[in-house]
Amino acid sequence: MHSNRSTRRAVGRLGAAVAACVALLSAVGCSANAGTGVRTAAGTPDAEASPSKAVGGDKDGGGDASNARPAPSVPEPAVLARARVHISDGDTVGVGMPISVTFPRPVPTAERKAVESWLRVQTSSGTTGAWSWVRDRNLLDGQRVDFRPSSTYWKPGTKITLHRGSHGVSRFTIGRSLVATVDTKTDMMTVDTGGKTNRIPITAGRPGLDTWKGTMVVMDKQPKVFMDSRTVGMGPNDTYRGYYYWALHLTASGTYVHQNAHADVAAGHSNVTHGCVGLATSTAKGFYDQVMVGDVIKVTGANKDTVATGNGYGDWNLTWDQWLAHSAAGATTTA
Repeated sequence: MHSNRSTRRAVGRLGAAVAACVALLSAVGCSANAGTGVRTAAGTPDAEASPSKAVGGDKDGGGDASNARPAPSVPEPAVLARARVHISDGDTVGVGMPISVTFPRPVPTAERKAVESWLRVQTSSGTTGAWSWVRDRNLLDGQRVDFRPSSTYWKPGTKITLHRGSHGVSRFTIGRSLVATVDTKTDMMTVDTGGKTNRIPITAGRPGLDTWKGTMVVMDKQPKVFMDSRTVGMGPNDTYRGYYYWALHLTASGTYVHQNAHADVAAGHSNVTHGCVGLATSTAKGFYDQVMVGDVIKVTGANKDTVATGNGYGDWNLTWDQWLAHSAAGATTTA
């Protein structure tokens, strides 16, 4: 599925505010190739987060103020004053959510080590991780840098504090683990929630409109999204226009997991969608209610390329060595 830029500020918040906004969502189409842009958290967390304290320990974020690390030896880059963080202060997110920071202009290569050094991450679990510069699908090179741990996903319950130099502090928490693995060969999705598993029949992209394979992260979620085949140039034999419900957004190019009436017959048997993962009406809401922003959706068996790192949050599709290859400052311990 695809949504246009008018929806790119959405995150996975529900309630009255979302309900009011749903009617304003612009037309989208179901396919794997149109762009929308990585979501920025509502509430401009870069402006509303707590004022920055001394760089180093923070009781709430897991660091110990008595062991505060000294400020970096390099001058603080001016670009940090306009850095934007995609996670709102106080949020709880899934184990797959990287910390993603974007800038209004590309950061020159010579300044990137200083930027990474002043973006100080602290965690309650003492995680080893690294910043890495990601070429976002809808931004220029040098406008996005992400932080992820060296291990596969965050440890559930981890409390994280991000210091954006002297320009503010963001605090958030990693929730319980949910990893859903979609097998497009068997048309089944296995959902692992903290060691408990269940299986849900699905339908994926049909031949020629295959679903991206690889590891994706839920960018945002909406109870309904209006989709229109005309926005992605589908031919007269592929016309659709209307609301689809219980939509979990996976890529900037427009891949979703969502309710699809065709899945009422095809789920568990055949692949019939335009690139999204379709759920039957009887299972879509139940899965939607389980999922939080930051949860992991892995697709296997698809006859398509692995989703790009910057097409949403495809960070986990790189090995740790590949991740470090795009880091200027290298790995760091976040205690």
